[in-house]
Amino acid sequence: MSAPDSPEDRVSAHRDRIDTALATLVSDREPAVLYEPVQYVLEGGGKRVRPTMLLLVAEAFGASAERALPAALAVEVFHNFTLVHDDIMDGAEERRGRPTVHVRWDEGTAILVGDLMMGLSYDLLGRVEAEDDEALYDVYHPMVENLCRGQALDASFEAQEGVSVEAYLDMIDGKTAALLSAAFELGGVVGGAPPPARDALREAGRSVGRAFQIQDDLLDLTAETEAWGKAVGGDLVGGKKTFLTLRALERADGDEHDWFARIVTDGGLPPEDVPEARERMARLGVFSDAETAVSRYVTEAHESLSVLPEGPPAEALRWLIDQMEDRRH
Repeated sequence: MSAPDSPEDRVSAHRDRIDTALATLVSDREPAVLYEPVQYVLEGGGKRVRPTMLLLVAEAFGASAERALPAALAVEVFHNFTLVHDDIMDGAEERRGRPTVHVRWDEGTAILVGDLMMGLSYDLLGRVEAEDDEALYDVYHPMVENLCRGQALDASFEAQEGVSVEAYLDMIDGKTAALLSAAFELGGVVGGAPPPARDALREAGRSVGRAFQIQDDLLDLTAETEAWGKAVGGDLVGGKKTFLTLRALERADGDEHDWFARIVTDGGLPPEDVPEARERMARLGVFSDAETAVSRYVTEAHESLSVLPEGPPAEALRWLIDQMEDRRH
């Protein structure tokens, strides 16, 4: 395969490579009652951001995409495992426009599917040819614990009234950023990056994770409905504590504070009140705060990525991060 001519072409080629590999991981395995839903999850689409970033980091440090591919697949399979179990915990009925596993099959099957996918991710990691195999697991094991910590914090927030923005960011560092940090650092391990560079890559992943989650929170209220693929304001209707809600509670006072407080105390906002919530947040400067935070974390990520050797892979990675900041759905 010839080298892609542009950052977009390189990213697209990696996504295609990942999709092709995922489609064949368990396609010939039995019993169907177990592997059919696994195949269903792996073919469910997605932007493949995490594995693509891993491949780009590995390439930047001189490793081939083929050598790094098992690690990239491990990260993507693990990510999808967490989604299967998240959907059970949240009682979600759809994921990416399709019925969730526990809805299409049943909850027991979904639990088994998630368990198997976590094991499969470790198997894939074991197939990586790296100079320091132990370093791969030194990254992976803490990631698993940190991600579970973030998920537990997120669940506990539902019963807490006084959650701060800082506490929310700490939760993001586990639930969203842990896997991104691992993807960046694993790419460095496969590419033979020295320890100081791996530290910087880990920080870059953390910054990208914060930017990505806050942008997601922002898009929940500002995206175009058709492109977003779900109801605008869904987080508010569901009573979720997000960067926007918590910042509004910090900035509002008096009756306006009480108006926002009911979102979390009453278990959500009536759908017809979403436009008013958007107007109130705009007046309080919540949206501009979120946009500023996203830009700040993207800038921090770029600064951390100064450790990357210059070349097309590094250029493509920076382009991909900027695309995440600029996305509108």
